[in-house]
Amino acid sequence: MPLKAVAAPPLWLAYVFLALSMSLVGSYVALSKPLVAALPVFLLAWMRFGIGALAMPHWLIKPAHEPPMSRHTRGLIFLESFLGNFLFTICMLFGVSMTTAVSAGVIMAGIPAMVALLSRVFLGERITRRVAVAIALAALGIGLFSLSKSELSNHDLQGLQANSPHNTSWLGNLLVFGAVVCEASYAVIGKKLTAHISPKRITALINLWGLTLMTPLGLYAAWTFDFTRVAGPMWMLLVFYALAASVWTVWLWMTGLKTVPAAQAGVFTVMLPISAAAVGVLALGEHLSGLQLLAFALCLAGVVLATLPSRSVKASA
Repeated sequence: MPLKAVAAPPLWLAYVFLALSMSLVGSYVALSKPLVAALPVFLLAWMRFGIGALAMPHWLIKPAHEPPMSRHTRGLIFLESFLGNFLFTICMLFGVSMTTAVSAGVIMAGIPAMVALLSRVFLGERITRRVAVAIALAALGIGLFSLSKSELSNHDLQGLQANSPHNTSWLGNLLVFGAVVCEASYAVIGKKLTAHISPKRITALINLWGLTLMTPLGLYAAWTFDFTRVAGPMWMLLVFYALAASVWTVWLWMTGLKTVPAAQAGVFTVMLPISAAAVGVLALGEHLSGLQLLAFALCLAGVVLATLPSRSVKASA
């Protein structure tokens, strides 16, 4: 007898999953700074996908209730990994290296709006006025937070800008914008995939594609790297980073997307800078300015506005 399909979580639990996913992303981004200093980026990414593949081979097995994947669905799986994992990483790494962190942060503030735009075009989702205001608050909060960083390191930024060629800043900004489009595409394609494939299987499949795409670059980086230079605690941190980035955050996000429209889910990306800053304060001894606190208040206001039940839901309750 075939098993029943896994039910979508209730709305409140889907919100929790989405918030936890982005909060976890922000946490491991903040904690992985030592890893980036200890390992080449492409080697780090390759080992991340490798550890993820070792952690969930059983998730690759097709559940009895799932129909065979069509050619279209297989193509979406590849695009989900190519855009959300591989191309996003490359655009972000090289983009940030060619422009300032402030400029990159302001451009990244457009992720919620880009998710809404792509979900409207490709999924036909209707953007309500309340969700549109929530998206605007989220974008304003992220942008304000990015600008506030310049207050803390204005002198350093001036030195970096003086040493960097101005003719590459436009390319850096363009690459960061490409990363925004990739991240928004990840959310929209993920919403489409959750209608046909379980979140666990999506997580395992896109990680396997990520490993395949990153292997040539990872092998090249590993060829001349001295692994004995990496301290023991770094390997433990690498395992946490790999499981968080390749397994936990993806499963949480895909599970939440089974219930929440992609445009509304995009608002939860504001949890990334909030959680990264929280880790910086609690674990790394950093301090928040008043402007940053205002930025976080705007971000959280956007999340609250996006998750409040609509009048139609209240009336039918």
